[in-house]
Amino acid sequence: MAGLKLTNVAKSYGDVDVLKDINLDVDAGELIVFVGPSGCGKSTLLRMIAGLEKITGGELQIDGQVVNDVPPAQRGIAMVFQSYALYPHMTVYDNMAFALKLAKLSKEEIDAAVKKAADILQLTPYLDRLPKALSGGQRQRVAIGRCIVRDPKVFLFDEPLSNLDAALRVATRLEIAQLKESMPDRTMIYVTHDQVEAMTLASRIVVLANKGISQVGTPLDLYERPQNEFVAQFIGSPAMNLFPGEIVATGEETSIVLEGGHGTVVSAYPSQEADMGARVNVGIRPEDLTVSEDGTGYAGIVDVQENLGEVTLLFFKPDESGKDPVIAKLPGIHRGLKGQTLHMTAAPGKVHVFLDGISMLYR
Repeated sequence: MAGLKLTNVAKSYGDVDVLKDINLDVDAGELIVFVGPSGCGKSTLLRMIAGLEKITGGELQIDGQVVNDVPPAQRGIAMVFQSYALYPHMTVYDNMAFALKLAKLSKEEIDAAVKKAADILQLTPYLDRLPKALSGGQRQRVAIGRCIVRDPKVFLFDEPLSNLDAALRVATRLEIAQLKESMPDRTMIYVTHDQVEAMTLASRIVVLANKGISQVGTPLDLYERPQNEFVAQFIGSPAMNLFPGEIVATGEETSIVLEGGHGTVVSAYPSQEADMGARVNVGIRPEDLTVSEDGTGYAGIVDVQENLGEVTLLFFKPDESGKDPVIAKLPGIHRGLKGQTLHMTAAPGKVHVFLDGISMLYR
C-alpha cells in the first residue's frame, strides 16, 4: 500500500502560474477524484504525479519517498489515459503483456499476470482478439488491464470514460468501482469533469479552482456542507440556486430578506451581531425547494417546465438583474405549472448562507 503527500506543489510555464500551493495527503488505498472546471489544472496535477510534467515548486512524496526528480518508470505508478492507446496489430493478450516483456519477465510470470488481470476485468474470452474487434468499453478495460499487470503502487486515471457513449460510460464506471473493491490496497487518483463519476467513485473529492484546491471532502460532505459558493454551485446538477439577500433580526431569530420582493428565508445558520444588515447570498439546491403551502419563501413565475418522468424541472422567469433563472427540481410528475406564480421554500437545514463568498459555517 502506498500513500501520496503533496506539499506546496506548484506548476508554472514561464511567468504563467497554473497551480500554486497544492497541499494534499492521499491515504493508502483511497480513490481520490480531482474535479474542476476546464483549464483548472486537474490533468496537469495528475501528470505531475505521474512524472510526465515537471514540478516547478514544492515536494511530492509517494510511499514516503520524495519523487520530484524520479523518472516516471521508477515511481511505481501506472496511468490510464483518455485515449486507449492500444497497439492495433497486437491481440489483447499481447497488449497487456507488452510492458512485462520489455521488463524481461519469464513467460510463466507474464502469462500468470495477464490471465489474472483478464479475470478481474472479465476479458478472458477476448484475449485473442485485436482491438478493432472490441467495443469502446472493452478497449478501455484492456488499457486498465495493461496497468494492472504491472502491479503498481498507484493507479492514475485521466478522464478514462470521456470517449464512451452514455450507456458504456455507466457500465465502465461500475466496472472501475468493482475493480477498486477487488484491489482495496491500491491507491487510485482519478480525473474527471463528470460529477456522477466523482460522486459515485470517490472516497474523497478534490475540487480545484483558481490555481489551487477549493475544498477536499467526501462526496456527501461537499454536497451537504460546501465551504464556498464555487463548490456549492459546482457540485450538484442542476447547480445550487443563489438568492441575494440581507441579514435581519426578527425577534429571537435571524432572517434573510431576499432582494426583489421574493420573500423571507429563515436561516438556522449562526450569525453575529456585526452581521446584521450584511449582504449575503442564500444557497438552496433545486431538489430542496418545495412548493410553499402558506405563501412564504421565494415567489416566481414558471417560465419553462421540463417533464422528465422521475422529476419535474421548473425554470422560473429571471428578474431584472438578468441572473441565471431559479430552478426547482420536484419529484415525480407535475402538470400545467408553466405560467403559474409559485411560492417555493426549503427546510432551514437545507439553506446555505454565504457571506463574501464563504459559507457562514466555515468563517
